[in-house]
Amino acid sequence: MQLDIDRLIAYFGGVNALAEALKEHDPENAASTAAIYKWRTRGSLPLAQLQKLTALAESQGRPLDLNAFLQQQNTLEKQTMPQNNRVIIFDTTLRDGEQSPGAAMTKEEKIRVARQLEKLGVDVIEAGFAAASPGDFEAVNEIAKTLTRATVCSLARAIERDIRAAGEAVKPAKNRRIHTFIATSPIHMEHKLKMKPKQVIEAAVKAVKIAKEYTDDVEFSCEDALRSEIDFLAEVCGAVIAAGATTINIPDTVGYSIPHRTEAFFSELIAKTPGGDKVVWSAHCHNDLGLAVANSLAALRGGARQVECTVNGLGERAGNASIEEIVMALKVRHDVFGFETGIDPTQIVSASKLVSTITGYPVQPNKAIVGANAFAHESGIHQDGVLKHRETYEIMSAESVGWAANRLTLGKLSGRNAFKTKLADLGIDLGSEEALNAAFARFKELADKKREIFDEDLHALVSDEMVHLSHDHYKFVSQKITTETGEQPAAEVVFTANGSEHRAIATGSGPVDAIFKAIESVAKSGAVLQLYSVNAVTEGTESQGETSVRLARGSRIVNGQGADTDVLAATAKAYLSALSKLEFGGERMKAQGDI
Repeated sequence: MQLDIDRLIAYFGGVNALAEALKEHDPENAASTAAIYKWRTRGSLPLAQLQKLTALAESQGRPLDLNAFLQQQNTLEKQTMPQNNRVIIFDTTLRDGEQSPGAAMTKEEKIRVARQLEKLGVDVIEAGFAAASPGDFEAVNEIAKTLTRATVCSLARAIERDIRAAGEAVKPAKNRRIHTFIATSPIHMEHKLKMKPKQVIEAAVKAVKIAKEYTDDVEFSCEDALRSEIDFLAEVCGAVIAAGATTINIPDTVGYSIPHRTEAFFSELIAKTPGGDKVVWSAHCHNDLGLAVANSLAALRGGARQVECTVNGLGERAGNASIEEIVMALKVRHDVFGFETGIDPTQIVSASKLVSTITGYPVQPNKAIVGANAFAHESGIHQDGVLKHRETYEIMSAESVGWAANRLTLGKLSGRNAFKTKLADLGIDLGSEEALNAAFARFKELADKKREIFDEDLHALVSDEMVHLSHDHYKFVSQKITTETGEQPAAEVVFTANGSEHRAIATGSGPVDAIFKAIESVAKSGAVLQLYSVNAVTEGTESQGETSVRLARGSRIVNGQGADTDVLAATAKAYLSALSKLEFGGERMKAQGDI
């Protein structure tokens, strides 16, 4: 039999506390923190040290029963591997992620993201909220026609019109799901729904039954579940299970819960719900307190077997649980959780960069897994350790999540067929020969400026070209920027508005300010600039600059993106792109709630 060394050390308060206690108990023969770490690494400790621990415990007035720390003992709260260890990864980047201010995507952009998510190995892709607008319906429907492996899902309120729209939208999918929801917390039922608990149960059951007309795969969500009364929640969940729901989602809608309570809540709810053992339980956690990933992992320990997440943690307010963090936590700490997913981790960075490019939401450098600094070591001690043995300061390799997998490349001698083949590998389908020819011409222009074209360059180039080929109100033509130290910068920008060419000139406090003022002298949009950012698409001084502009007018917020090796040209493109969305972007229906 073998001692559980981790549990034994934890009994004394952890490594540092144990080292201090041993030092106080026997200063001359105390074990160091380094020695205690070695015990944990080896999974054993010398007999003499074990005797010292026994003596230490006695001196503290709590005799040590070593039988309780034998790994075979049932009395020990040791980690056991779950029998049902497959976790379903449900990605809602295209629905909940799109609720980030200004992050709305076009149909073509959604299809590109969906293809990458399928390549990543996501089990269920929530493609949108089909009833929100004709454009949303069309995007969900097109994704349903495009994907071949992943389950395509549409969200719907517990309203017949929403559910039927969702059912029709996902109908072409090989694997399809309808995800319907209604609020269950007292505060939501009273102040938002203005419904009695009995009415909520009736609406939930009716919604599931309508959804079953379109598919056997029906997910039901209790909005604001973790602030709901657990007995009422068990009653609602039992009723929808009886009506045919196959997945029950328990969202932390406002990011209020904390991990140990989340685990206990799931465990108790599953036990109390009639038929709770016949469905898949799911967690959907928001990040308002920075605990979305921790709460999702806690839910798995409590009995959930599906987690709902987004690429880069994108989403409303502080966002959602990050798919990359959940997946790698389960993979790296398999010894703790014992769960498996169907995700290919080498596709994580590609998915992150694509979503960042399309939505205009840059990834912060210190973001776990996908941030530029995630595998960078500045400290000399860290650098020395990593050079000698990577595991000293890295718990996973950069290559394992795809950082080195995108080094390709095309160059100026690459032909049209090689370009087309590479786009297909990246999941990009431009839809027509005209679009392909235009993108290839842009590629050749870029190849004259850059010696190597990386995957990220192609995503940025295609995003920029799709804007150019779209029916945008504003399109960039050219510009001339004059800037000199001690002189006020000036910008002359040529662009079209509804097909008519305009030449605008303005000065500003800097070249970017001058560009924006020049465009506004014609557009007169009345918009307020909320955000302007510039990011290098790849390494090196030849890199394309990818710019994001966020504009607000009244309640509307939009993002515009532009890419060019000339960051000032990219800046003008991004501003014009945002203006087009502001002036002519379709209005979307707001759901009565958010899970």
